[in-house]
Amino acid sequence: MRVAASLLVLTILICAGTNDCAAKKKKVQEKVLYIPHDSRPIVNKQTIEILEKAGWVVVSPPLELLGNRENLGDPDLLWDWLNKNAKKDITAAVISSDALLYGSLIGSRKHEYDADEILARADLFMEFRKKHKKIPLYVFGSVMRTPRTGLASGYEEPDYYRYYGTNIFRLTELMDKQELEGLTPREIKEFNFLQRLIPQKAIEDWMGRREKNFDANKKLIDYARDKTFDYLLLGRDDNAPYSQTHNEGRKLVEYGRGLGENEYITTAGIDEIGLVLLTRAVNKKAATSPKIFVKYNWGRGGLTIPAYSDESIDTSINSAIKATGATLVEDENRADLILAVNTNPAGETFEADSEINDGSIREGTRFFADTIEDYVDNEKKVIVADVAFANGADNALMDQLKRRGLLFKIQAYSGWNTPTNSTGFALSAGILSTRMKENFVNELLLRRYLDDWAYQANVRTIGASQLNWIAGDGRYELLNDKLYSAEDTCAMLIEDFVKKNLPNFTGNDNIRVRFTWNRMFEADISFGNK
Repeated sequence: MRVAASLLVLTILICAGTNDCAAKKKKVQEKVLYIPHDSRPIVNKQTIEILEKAGWVVVSPPLELLGNRENLGDPDLLWDWLNKNAKKDITAAVISSDALLYGSLIGSRKHEYDADEILARADLFMEFRKKHKKIPLYVFGSVMRTPRTGLASGYEEPDYYRYYGTNIFRLTELMDKQELEGLTPREIKEFNFLQRLIPQKAIEDWMGRREKNFDANKKLIDYARDKTFDYLLLGRDDNAPYSQTHNEGRKLVEYGRGLGENEYITTAGIDEIGLVLLTRAVNKKAATSPKIFVKYNWGRGGLTIPAYSDESIDTSINSAIKATGATLVEDENRADLILAVNTNPAGETFEADSEINDGSIREGTRFFADTIEDYVDNEKKVIVADVAFANGADNALMDQLKRRGLLFKIQAYSGWNTPTNSTGFALSAGILSTRMKENFVNELLLRRYLDDWAYQANVRTIGASQLNWIAGDGRYELLNDKLYSAEDTCAMLIEDFVKKNLPNFTGNDNIRVRFTWNRMFEADISFGNK
């Protein structure tokens, strides 16, 4: 006993003198380098918040280095930042190729770089790998989008797209269809007419930009093949079953043939895939592969081809599950998480600001709410991907979840932007939520409810209609003089919405809204004491 006591005293003295014991007890946090493709809150601040709540440290460039609508970003400065911050304590790097090749996602569409400059920057990935062989390198990039109209482009394409965007989309839609199955005589006439209608300089410039992007993506696939990358995920931004994006996407699939799904995937979507790969980094470090069971609303369900996509939602979700490092299972009893996907029974995707999203019960609403309730009652961890509407939540579903007391009994929720954005984001947040304290899970749910439900599906339309009441120059797409007044107006409208729909949840006071991109399409919403 005396010997044991003596050893205990000696151990205490040694620990007190060197702090070795305290160091051993202190848990080392994993640290990830993350370069998003621009400065928007959803891909930057909100994505980082999820990783931090899951216990990881995120090292990301300062806001001034990230591109936005006016500043396309500087890829050379971002390369400098990456090389300076790639230190020995980094667990993994998740990097936007768009940021490092063009400066940002918008930069990939509007830059003035020549092909040689872009490919030379792509070669820097190989140099990075040689210097940092032990850092897992996960890269995500985009196949350039094909907006249906100039208005839908959000002023994020070259200026001529405002005037000829609808015609350019239709022309490439016909080009893609011609390659796959041929055109009818009427379509051939339309094709020839569009070629005469669209200025030659415009179509040459647009297709030339796409060719540079396509060649750069082929180089990235080469790097996935030679193990420069640990994983490559290429997202097909806003597109359609027939479109130039679909055309290039299927050709990149063919170019990447022979690569396994643990090396390279291309899928519909873009804004969610930074979080998807961050989730993969977490799963790979922990050597875990959560089991996911996917449950759709009745009707077309997984066969739904949602708006802004060229493939079925089931295909996109399966790709996202693989990309996160999770495992799809066919037996819900074996699942760690249930991904419940709110599709419309007939397979349509409506816009959240349409009249049909007035909160009235629709076909499938009660069935889907019952499904969620049954899973929760059976103590299943449920993720809700709300894709019945694009660019905002399904008001009827959210009302049902509120009435049944389910809003804060699920693991994660998403209903923002395109359906594939929502499914990939919800899946990733849900997987990471299992590593969080309950109050963190609830904070993230509240953030999505304030954004996707309160703002996007409701307040945005009201706030936009009130812009004419505000003095000065400005509109929905470019707020300008009306910026601060619009922010204050929308904050008050959200507060009113919260009082009616989230009255019992603490932390939802002192709501602030910032339109960081000088438009109303997305909002940076903060709450509580932050």
